[in-house]
Amino acid sequence: MTDWARARTELVERLGEQRIDDESVLNAMAAVPRHRFVPEGSSERAYADCPLPIGSGQTISAPHMVAIMAALLDLQEGDRVLEIGTGCGYHAAVTAELVGAGNVYSVEYHEELAEQARETLAETGYGDVSVRAGDGKQGWGEHAPYDRAYLTCAASEFPPTVVEQVRPGGLVLAPIGGASQQLVRARRRADGSLDRGRHGRVRFVPLQ
Repeated sequence: MTDWARARTELVERLGEQRIDDESVLNAMAAVPRHRFVPEGSSERAYADCPLPIGSGQTISAPHMVAIMAALLDLQEGDRVLEIGTGCGYHAAVTAELVGAGNVYSVEYHEELAEQARETLAETGYGDVSVRAGDGKQGWGEHAPYDRAYLTCAASEFPPTVVEQVRPGGLVLAPIGGASQQLVRARRRADGSLDRGRHGRVRFVPLQ
């Protein structure tokens, strides 16, 4: 029988030995049972540092990418966060560890994935994360403004409506591009424009 706690600890140790030096992010990664979020047939690879298919043409991101994105967003307890692309709910759970589950609002394009994510989040102690099925490009205006927003899927540009739902001074993070993608972090200025910075090449499924 797999020792999931040990597998998770070893993964977090590997992340710490690489380029992840944010202790709060490593603690969040250590707390979330990734094996509960992957399909049963992939559970033995749950703590490998690689993306895995979750159905509907979507994937769960590699753990190092989840950690990098969490660190770039500088997530703090109490931050209100918008996630575009719930997938299986794993990334939302890591975010919830950092800001509090009741502060995470996630939009998933596929109804089936949204429902599965709600169930898994509830079963793993993150039931206060809010998940809805819908068009991620429209964000979730009901709970705006957000301190942070991020996309777990690649877009040609930051969706304007999502940017509008982030408060001035807040951060938005997304893979930007098509065949070639860059992870871009931007801070929203008071006039609504964005101060951008690039953080390396990435490969994500496209935003729908």
